[in-house]
Amino acid sequence: MAGPIPTSPLALPLPELPPLAGVRLATGEAGIRYKGRTDVLLAEFAEGTAVAGVFTKNLCPGAPVSYCREAIKGGLARGLVVNAGNANVFNGILGVRAVETTANAAAATLGTTPEQIFLASTGVIGEPLPAHKIVAVLDTLKASLAEDRFAEAAQAIMTTDTFPKAATRTARLGGVEVRVTGIAKGSGMIAPDMATMLSFIFTDAAIPAPALQAMLSKGVDTTFNCITIDSDTSTSDTVLLFATGQAGNAPTEDPGELGDFRRALHEVMHDLALMVVRDGEGAQKLVQITVDGAVSHASARKIAMAIANSPLVKTAIAGEDANWGRIVMAVGKAGEPADRDKLGVAVGGTWMAQAGGIVPGYDETPVVAHMKGREIDIEVDIGLGEGRATVWTCDLTHGYIDINGSYRS
Repeated sequence: MAGPIPTSPLALPLPELPPLAGVRLATGEAGIRYKGRTDVLLAEFAEGTAVAGVFTKNLCPGAPVSYCREAIKGGLARGLVVNAGNANVFNGILGVRAVETTANAAAATLGTTPEQIFLASTGVIGEPLPAHKIVAVLDTLKASLAEDRFAEAAQAIMTTDTFPKAATRTARLGGVEVRVTGIAKGSGMIAPDMATMLSFIFTDAAIPAPALQAMLSKGVDTTFNCITIDSDTSTSDTVLLFATGQAGNAPTEDPGELGDFRRALHEVMHDLALMVVRDGEGAQKLVQITVDGAVSHASARKIAMAIANSPLVKTAIAGEDANWGRIVMAVGKAGEPADRDKLGVAVGGTWMAQAGGIVPGYDETPVVAHMKGREIDIEVDIGLGEGRATVWTCDLTHGYIDINGSYRS
């Protein structure tokens, strides 16, 4: 990468991240690609920790994704190793061996089996991962494991991110307070197909793996699967949820009892998803797109994503141009039921077009003022049904080209 990337103007500060019972973390410098910064995370979990995961649907997944898909079947976790700088993707047998080497070494370090070690890698595709560099720092990482390292963990997994991403909430479960804390990385190669990034979420609640999996899978549909930066789905996308069971609640799978936990989990995932959009490569504006009146929720989502992924819409936003014609174009290209004579478009709460035409007496002044802000709201009324969806994206600026044009240099 040629020179440091400026921090996104949409960046949010890290919240206070209290320790979470049953999770210990450590970060270190393995020198995989970056110099002078941490690039490896080791997490140790209490024995009996349940795990759930959702992974990319990209048909060229990285070796760590393939490994985790098998490991997740056991439902238990004792450790997590994440590296930044090299994605370990498209490396054939060398990628498989790197995964096996790392998992075996981490298992030996933490006194467990490879089947309870989870792995994730992020960075350049097509370069062999020097697993020996990760193995070389594992003993040092083990010696520095501590409960109060979430901020450092969020920093260590970054690639082109300009700020670390973390969120935390509390909930009541069985009369006991439990905590949910998550970290994420993501800035480019972001499009919904699960999970659009790397994210690791931790809770001290006692919840069996099947219930965790159900909540995680459902939760991503309205969070991580509703964001896009550049329409490209990464080969390494991974979201893992670990439940240590150390809070003291009675283990439960009862949906009625899990209501408040689901709320906290969803809020953490929502916060992390929007932080990824806020850190979109070159982003200057956060864009919320709501489509209403579609024939179904699924149809509304497809239309919203067509708008969010349109380079013409995104560059108009970057140029602060209230060009609602581009939004209409994106609706029409989505391949979903739409009627131009029923369509309505609003920006910043001002309806520019309704019933297929410009609103009589439309004044562009408030829309122009809204377009100059950091957060842009777009509403589209299809006028055909009750389907509704909201997605988030960012503008497309020359900064995106600068970052990605020099990514391997």
